[in-house]
Amino acid sequence: MSALNCSAIFSELNAPWERNRSRLVGLALWHRRRDSYNRRPVSAPRRPSPGKAPQIVHSMRALGKHDLPATIDVGGVTYRHQRTHKHDFWAVTGFYASESGQRAVLKMSRTTDFAGLPLEWIGRWLCRREMRFYQRLSDLPNVPSLLGTVGSTGFVHAYAEGKPLSKERPVPDHFFDQLTELLRQLHGRDMAYVDANKPENILVGNDGKPHLIDFQISFDLHDLGGDWWFTRYMLRKLQAEDFYHVLKHKRKLRPDLMNSHELADAERTSGLIKFHRIITTPYFRLRRRTFKRLRESGRLLPDGSK
Repeated sequence: MSALNCSAIFSELNAPWERNRSRLVGLALWHRRRDSYNRRPVSAPRRPSPGKAPQIVHSMRALGKHDLPATIDVGGVTYRHQRTHKHDFWAVTGFYASESGQRAVLKMSRTTDFAGLPLEWIGRWLCRREMRFYQRLSDLPNVPSLLGTVGSTGFVHAYAEGKPLSKERPVPDHFFDQLTELLRQLHGRDMAYVDANKPENILVGNDGKPHLIDFQISFDLHDLGGDWWFTRYMLRKLQAEDFYHVLKHKRKLRPDLMNSHELADAERTSGLIKFHRIITTPYFRLRRRTFKRLRESGRLLPDGSK
């Protein structure tokens, strides 16, 4: 075989390798980088150095650097602070007790500025707004009575004896029927509870009856400009969602008591709920990640915003 023919054959055999060499080299480099990344040790959450105190992000707390008062005087009775239940961005809630054992709950809305913006005016508005709901429901035994105010953004209500809805505690057979009736009474006053999706806001009282707390995001015809067609429309929609959330709790905790009609209603998802999820889901995901990083770095107190 001539040298010319050998060279031609070698060139023909080598052509596929020449065409794919750059691809193969690139693939090998990618595998090398991937293996190097997989061997990299997982870094632990950043912690402040031992000799340096962490800089707390007090702006994430409703009262900033301040805590709830040690004592409060309401209606001639002195209450002492027992513990803070939750201190988040918009409000802080604490449990108090008098010397005679009478218990009360203090809720204070935001007083601290954020990013240079004064927000105490929103705290005053939130306080007055929630007090309005408690006052309108003051004759219902299933809603804690309003006892008084503390400062410009705080109010005190009676302590409701009971525990939040939970799988760990038994729910009486009559509970959800009574809860539905309680919401009907509330709706009859042109109000919507709105926060029934949170089981911690629905208490199983020591008397076995339902009790409602936390009316921060409740709705009535005073909102959005008063009594007109749009507020009436929103009120009907929100009242329907109150019953929907009750059925969801019932399906989770007492499915043995549900009939076929209730099961079907509990499966539906209204357009209002779908819209709410589209709007709020990205926001809450970002908020949770931000607060998690702040806690891991030691810059947010344990009782900071959830």
